[in-house]
Amino acid sequence: MNDRQVVWHASLVTREQREAANGHKAAVVWFTGLPGSGKSTTAHEVERLLFALGCQAYVLDGDNVRHGLSADLGFSPEHRNEHLRRIAELSRLTHDSGMIVLCAFVSPTRASRDKVRALIPQGAFFEAYCRCPISVCAERDLKGFYAKAQAGQIKDYTGVSAPYEEPTAAELVLDTATQPVAQCAADVIALLTKRGIIRPSATLTPAARGA
Repeated sequence: MNDRQVVWHASLVTREQREAANGHKAAVVWFTGLPGSGKSTTAHEVERLLFALGCQAYVLDGDNVRHGLSADLGFSPEHRNEHLRRIAELSRLTHDSGMIVLCAFVSPTRASRDKVRALIPQGAFFEAYCRCPISVCAERDLKGFYAKAQAGQIKDYTGVSAPYEEPTAAELVLDTATQPVAQCAADVIALLTKRGIIRPSATLTPAARGA
């Protein structure tokens, strides 16, 4: 199949129209960090808060995506790149639907994260770095992956036998080792509010906040 046989079919409903119906703008929040740094935990708490605010939001989680979309991929550098390429395209399409997409992936290289950023309209992509010492990440590792990687039983494990490149210009840095999940999630909500993605969260009830 050549390029001329694959034609983009434009929707009759624009993203702007979807945003107006949703009552908020579309965005992609990309949570990155070492395995065990709290990416998924934080992303799901943000999703819960956004839902309480009446926003259309959904979490794309690394492990969940590997159950289906990337079930044929392993963890070699080549497969990791393909995994992220698929997620980047999925996040772009979901963003175009008018939703707030919360992506939780190690995404260890700056280049891979920059590729995702380049797919999303300017001002709608937010990199959230879950900063956490590897010692704390290892303590949280109930699967024992860090111990296996340190013993040489797992190859190309980020933070042990494969590098992780810290963000240099993340829109948000979350100290997930010292801050509770509720505070990290609140910081994300505050950023989305400040950037005009969602309306001020004054209507968020104490119960929804987890108080």
